[in-house]
Formats: sequence, C-alpha cells, structure tokens
Amino acid sequence: MGSLKIGVALWSLSAGETEERLMNALQTAAELGFQGVQMWNVASYGPCVLDPDVCQGAQRAEWRRRVESFGLQISGFCAQMSGPTRFGGFDEAEGIEERIAKTQRCIELAVDMGSPIVTTHPGVIPEHKSDPVYPIIRGAIEQIAKHAEKVGGIFCIETGMEPAPVLRQFIEDIGSPALRVNYDPANMLWYGVLEGVRELAPYIVHTHAKDRHPETGRPTVGQGAVPWNEYISLLKSIGYDGWYAVEDESGQDVVESLRQGREFLERY
Repeated sequence: MGSLKIGVALWSLSAGETEERLMNALQTAAELGFQGVQMWNVASYGPCVLDPDVCQGAQRAEWRRRVESFGLQISGFCAQMSGPTRFGGFDEAEGIEERIAKTQRCIELAVDMGSPIVTTHPGVIPEHKSDPVYPIIRGAIEQIAKHAEKVGGIFCIETGMEPAPVLRQFIEDIGSPALRVNYDPANMLWYGVLEGVRELAPYIVHTHAKDRHPETGRPTVGQGAVPWNEYISLLKSIGYDGWYAVEDESGQDVVESLRQGREFLERY
C-alpha cells in the first residue's frame, strides 16, 4: 500500500438524490477500499439530501456519523452551479446573488460537518480584467471567499476552464486566504498538467484523480494521457499531502473504473 490519501468523488456513484442512494454509495466506497469521500452538497441538478437547505441542525452531525460508520473520512464537498445559459454560475449576472448565497450556505454545511473544503467550477475566468465578465465573476467569488474566511471554510476553484496563469492571477487579485485550488490533472491536459501544478503550487489543497484516454476519452485513472509518475512526484515535492479523489462521471462500468483507479494509485 502506498502513502497517498485516496478518496472518491462520491457523485461518481450518487449525488445523494435520496438517503438510500447516498448510504448505498457510501457502502460501495467502503467496499472498494477508499479512505474518504468528497460529497455533493447542492441541489443544483436534482434533489440532494446534503443540500444545506435540506440538511440542517442535528442532521449534519448525523450524516457525518453515518459517513464515519463506514470507516470513511470526508475530504470535502462539491457545490457545482450553473447560470441561466451555461455551466459555472458566477460569470452571468442574472440570478447571481441567489447562487452566491447558496454557495455560502454550502460552505457553512461543510464547516459544520468538519470538512471545510468546497469545490466548484465557477465559470470561465477571463484573461483580461477589461473583459466585461471579469468584474462579475470576481465580485461573486470575492463575496464567497470572504464568507468562507468568516466561517472557517475553504472555497476551491477547480482547474480546467482557463490556463493556470489566468487562474493564479485571479486568485491573487482577490487575495483571500480562503480561496484555493482543487487540481484535476485530466482537465489540465489541454494546458499542461505539470506546468499547471508548478504555477498553482501555493494554492492546491485538494485534487481529483481522473484520466483521459486519448482515443476513447475514458476517465479511468492510469489508463489515459495523464503523466501520473511525474505528476504525483511533483505534488509530493511541493509538499502536497492532501486527498486524491478518484472521479468517473462517465456512467459506464463506474464501479470497476473506480476500483482500478484506486488500485493504480495505491502503488504510490
């Protein structure tokens, strides 16, 4: 067995549409040998029992107890939004205040459940501050990050929708200690996996483990184009000792894909 903290992005199995489905997903994660889970906690694409407007008060401690009863830890949460016309939610002004407030509540739930990281793709961050979208997304993320500071949360932008230098410039422009990065190497194949780690090194606090086969597009870890040896070695060299949450959203042979991904990462 290797030294990595290997978890699973639990929405690969279930986004928690019902209590039964969430419990079944937790049981599967444990049976597959994962150490932890990153959990979906917003009803943005359908019902979610961990949505902060559903899971309240003592229910939060109870769900944490249920997770731990399977021998699992919570690595963090995902609160993915969409705006009126596209994926992301924070690069379109219409309805943005509601999405900001919802994300803030998602962070509060994460803190209450003892795992304060919440990740998302906020939308495409423009390269230039003169772009009319820039102040929209900057204002939204700053509000969320400031709230995370207040409640003890960590709000993470997931990599892949813009080059790493653009993301780093954006994070440093906001300048909040609660604004960090969830690194997904498969999402960075277009820009350079290793180059992205070097650029974002000070801000990476959580990662997804996902691959992309150059012909089939399959995301099974270890069977695609991600240079895992160099990637994991580089993460270790910058002092990263956080989670690798295996993710497979393909809907095809997911359980076996997750099993193979975990077994691949165990060698490190």
